[in-house]
Amino acid sequence: MPLPALDTVEIEPATPATATVIWLHGLGADAHDFEPVVPELGLPPGLAVRFVFPNAPVRPITINGGYVMRGWYDILAADIPRAEDAAGVRDSAARIETLIARENARGVPSTRIVLAGFSQGAAMNLYAGLRHPEALAGIVALSGYLPLAATLEAERHPANAAVPIFMAHGDHDAVVRHTWGVATRRQLEALGYTPAWHEYPMGHEVCWEEIRTIGAWLAATLGDAKRF
Repeated sequence: MPLPALDTVEIEPATPATATVIWLHGLGADAHDFEPVVPELGLPPGLAVRFVFPNAPVRPITINGGYVMRGWYDILAADIPRAEDAAGVRDSAARIETLIARENARGVPSTRIVLAGFSQGAAMNLYAGLRHPEALAGIVALSGYLPLAATLEAERHPANAAVPIFMAHGDHDAVVRHTWGVATRRQLEALGYTPAWHEYPMGHEVCWEEIRTIGAWLAATLGDAKRF
């Protein structure tokens, strides 16, 4: 049985889209969370990028006493990398695949699609993007980590062995710990990936400098400029 389609908020460019950024929110947020960021990225006017912001499914979250909220997967314990909801991660990865397929059907090839996300959304994009069977334009992982890290080496797809990866993390993040982000970067590097790593003096959040740097990276990755 096919998975139910995710609700999305979309921002269309002034001209027909030739690229897409699929941007996943974090735990407890929704599709509108990063919508205001789009005009702040400073993308060139001629870069025809569609932004797709999906809503995560609503589910009970164990660490929050079973409170129901939007989440890409359950959080079972505070030490996230040691206690993971593998079924939830894989379910959401399949939903991301349906979003990519929908963009393909709308005329945007995978090579023009960037997966972006914050926190849980970043984790999901690293999981799904590195396993996707067609080359993607890039992955943006903000304040995230690599879920089911032990399975990546066996499950990753060679199509995205050289995918551009932008990673950013607050150096005093107490939610998704800075050390988890660093460990993810090091694991990716050990497997041959070359993530562009950025640290900011902040907690579990985004900042203006980070947003502008993401914009420059997107412009370089999706445009004709030299890669950022």
